[in-house]
Amino acid sequence: MHVATPLRQNDIGQWELKLLQQTEPLQRLLIIDRLAAYFAYTNLQRAEELLEEQQAILDKHDYPDYRLNLFLHKATVENQRYRYQEANLLFSEAIKLLEERGDVKQQAETYIDTAGPLMNLERLEDCASVLEKASRLLRTFPDRGLAARIICREGFISLHVGNYSQAIEQFLEAEKQIAGLDRPLEIKDFYFLILVHSGLGKVHERNDEHEKSVRSYLKAVHMCESLQMTTRLSWHYLNVGTGYMAMQEPENAELYFQKAIEASDDANQHPRASAYGNLGYCYLEKERYEEALDLFNRAEQLYKAISEHDYNNFSVIEGWRGRLYSELNRQDEALEHLAQAYEYASKSGDNKQLSNVCKEMASFYAGLKEYKNAYEFQLMHDKFAERHLQQTNQRKQMELEIKYEADKKKQEAELLRLQATRLQLKALRAQMNPHFMYNALNSIQNFITSNDTTAAAKYLAKFAMLMRKSLEYSDLEIISLEKEIGFLEEYLFINQKLRFEDRLSYEIIVDDDIEEDILGVPTMIVQPYVENAIEHGLRPKQNGKVTVRFSLLADDAILCIVEDNGIGREKARQLRMQDSRYQNHRSRGTRITEQRLQILNNSKDNEFFVRTTDLREDKTGEALGTKVEIRIPVMDIPVK
Repeated sequence: MHVATPLRQNDIGQWELKLLQQTEPLQRLLIIDRLAAYFAYTNLQRAEELLEEQQAILDKHDYPDYRLNLFLHKATVENQRYRYQEANLLFSEAIKLLEERGDVKQQAETYIDTAGPLMNLERLEDCASVLEKASRLLRTFPDRGLAARIICREGFISLHVGNYSQAIEQFLEAEKQIAGLDRPLEIKDFYFLILVHSGLGKVHERNDEHEKSVRSYLKAVHMCESLQMTTRLSWHYLNVGTGYMAMQEPENAELYFQKAIEASDDANQHPRASAYGNLGYCYLEKERYEEALDLFNRAEQLYKAISEHDYNNFSVIEGWRGRLYSELNRQDEALEHLAQAYEYASKSGDNKQLSNVCKEMASFYAGLKEYKNAYEFQLMHDKFAERHLQQTNQRKQMELEIKYEADKKKQEAELLRLQATRLQLKALRAQMNPHFMYNALNSIQNFITSNDTTAAAKYLAKFAMLMRKSLEYSDLEIISLEKEIGFLEEYLFINQKLRFEDRLSYEIIVDDDIEEDILGVPTMIVQPYVENAIEHGLRPKQNGKVTVRFSLLADDAILCIVEDNGIGREKARQLRMQDSRYQNHRSRGTRITEQRLQILNNSKDNEFFVRTTDLREDKTGEALGTKVEIRIPVMDIPVK
């Protein structure tokens, strides 16, 4: 899989020159790939030019690695262009390609990137889901830089649901981890640092800590300016200006509102419209009425160009106009604009804005000494203010409920995990059927007494290895699927050679799309079902076979099918009733393992965890064996 070395700012001119001098398609593709990865964060127009050529080359030449990168670069550009739905679709295509040929860290990085447009689309559950997938991969293959990006994204989820204290902790931790990386920072690392400072600024702003908010926003601004990352700079300027405005520092506020207006690289007109309006308000406060009115007009034009239904902002602009004309003593025009502000606020349904407009109307009528109207609008102000307070309290209550439910689920998951661990220990203690161990040792003893020391040594070593692994795994909660399969192979081999003397055959099949070395599963989860197949289905037969198949069921689950060609459950039940030695033998391991699976799968709301089917001949109904389907949750392998 091709991964280009990330470029830094000082390299760009050199690589642009290389591109001018290069004519060979593959070499141009390599250079374009590196430049596009950089310009996707700094110069969208140049990035789009490069990606257009990259697409043209790939239309003529098949370079799968670069086609994957094309999806990733395009998705990043679409996200920067505020086209979040398109970005999400492109990231989805990239993930499909990565699952075929990408490495684990690339998959994790793409999941983290996908969280960006999902969050902007307000699909918070989907956002949390892809971040969990990324976390699961990184617990197996750690990467501090990617882990920091996950924490940053999680900080924005906390911000969205109003968990501000947690958001601050997450943003600060992300900043600490990125700053502490033992490698030079890449352009994408700086992008996430800017997100961190912007997120901190928003948290402080919502907590009315405006001085802290401005400090955080300024860090984002300075980083954007120094790295020429200008695609979202107008937003950062607007945020700084709004903070200074709240701190009653109009000169600083005006400076940053003007910068937001002049920023040309941001494709979104909304921050520019807000900057026009806020700068107009600053001029209104300074009695620079003509300039203020011009800025209000510009703001309104931009807002209407963005959306004809942005009633809240229309109401704010009309309210400021009404105040402006009132101060100019042009009362008829003032009343006209205030009435329009009230109409827009009513359409928006924003009780806070309605209360603000009513307060302005009450003040206006009081200035005209029309006290009845002033009193009526003051009552309306109080009514809307009370409604806004109720909405705020309801929102805070909902946020508290969300936090409570999240904490509750986390605690429940931990309790289930602990319960599963206790059951695992019980299962492993009951794991090995004593009949299997007795027969195996008895066969080894026969080799010794018949002086076949070579066979005795070989099978004793195999048996000892199986016992050692059984004891070793009993200390583990999770092992790789590769180790689980290896244990099954050794268990079946010993059954075949020592217990059944080659009257038993077996086959273990693993789908090609399963990476058994990196997928974690609960320890020794399949062996009890294989043992049951042998003990109850195949023990009475002369030529029995067990087939074990592993396939991916979902991103978080594996389907294991244990199938035998034995006598079937009904015949096995009859034999158990007739043979007192086996009346009480139903593997305790399967009972306890089913309880483990129930706990692990119920926490994921899945439909089944174990399903047993009798296999029969279609026409005669004769028993052909038994099939057991086991839903095994994919788990994170602890990293030592």
